[in-house]
Amino acid sequence: MATPNQFPDDFRCPISLEIMSDPVILSSGHTFDRSSIQRWLDSGHRTCPITKLPISDPVFLIPNHALRSLISNYTLVSFPKPLSYPDPQSLIQTLIASSSSPLDSKLNTLDQLSKLSKRDSAIRRKLIESGAVSAVLNCVNSDDDSAGGLQEKALHLLLNLSLDDDNKVGLVAEGVVGKVVAALRGGAGDSRAVAATVLTSLAVVEVSKATIGAYPDAILGLISLLWGGNVRERKEAATALYTLCSFPDNRVRVVENRAVPILIQNANSGLERAVEVLGLLARCKEGRQEMMKFGGLIDVLIKILKNGSSRAVQYALLTVNLLCSYSERMCVVAVREGVFEICVGLLEDDNEKVRRHANSLIKVLQGKRLSL
Repeated sequence: MATPNQFPDDFRCPISLEIMSDPVILSSGHTFDRSSIQRWLDSGHRTCPITKLPISDPVFLIPNHALRSLISNYTLVSFPKPLSYPDPQSLIQTLIASSSSPLDSKLNTLDQLSKLSKRDSAIRRKLIESGAVSAVLNCVNSDDDSAGGLQEKALHLLLNLSLDDDNKVGLVAEGVVGKVVAALRGGAGDSRAVAATVLTSLAVVEVSKATIGAYPDAILGLISLLWGGNVRERKEAATALYTLCSFPDNRVRVVENRAVPILIQNANSGLERAVEVLGLLARCKEGRQEMMKFGGLIDVLIKILKNGSSRAVQYALLTVNLLCSYSERMCVVAVREGVFEICVGLLEDDNEKVRRHANSLIKVLQGKRLSL
């Protein structure tokens, strides 16, 4: 029979570090014990405890039956002695000295450090303090990487290092943003999507939002990915833009880089994160002026009001509200297209925020509706 110390690390909840009795999968793809993640959610958190990125709303906890079965049956069979991992310090030294190493050696070192650093903040701290970041950045920008595998693994390691808020500002200071933006625009494989995720993680810290937003081609690179990327790349690019646009100056930068029509197109195609970005852009005059140039915008937002998730509906209501509050013409269009009636229906929605936003928009539209 296996003792608790012999259980694989994947059987332990990342929050409690105890063996999971009821493993469930969060929308981020990570698995937690139900009781632990429920306490996290009940405390008001709406981010993944591991990635620190926003999670879907409403939150769905999907039972991980396969893992639960593995944990249940683990004590019924004999297992070989757990694999011993290389000493992290040795791996770090190997990485620092890897400039002349073969590609396979670099890939293996990055892969092992990524696995070790994903859940171990002590290893992340060692990597930062050892000066290994510059070696990781060299891998991000390496010429010895025709298939993009080295760059992608290095970006994953950077993402792990950025999980700790204390590391984010330091990583930006070490020049991470420039290398990540280069990968964002010219990366191979999944590198562009991971690069966008790294920017999102770094931008969680308020001071980094301004630094990243002002960096040449950072916002333009995300917009380009939103325009021409695959489904995952567009989603990650929109998430990064959403995070950056909580800083007001970045909203103007996003608008000036012609993001509005691309966001409207993505919102119309079902990318709900694009609606959230539009909601933030509508807070600035430049964003509203740009949105009002597109005659079909209200129709796109109405489609979301009828069929979107609760979070998407909130931001669609916010966008319409801001546009109508500042524009008589948009108010007339919204009333004519039936937004008032939709809002009345949303007053019965289960989500309190949806009800509040709908009620606010009703007050803006009510006078106009009665005068028509």
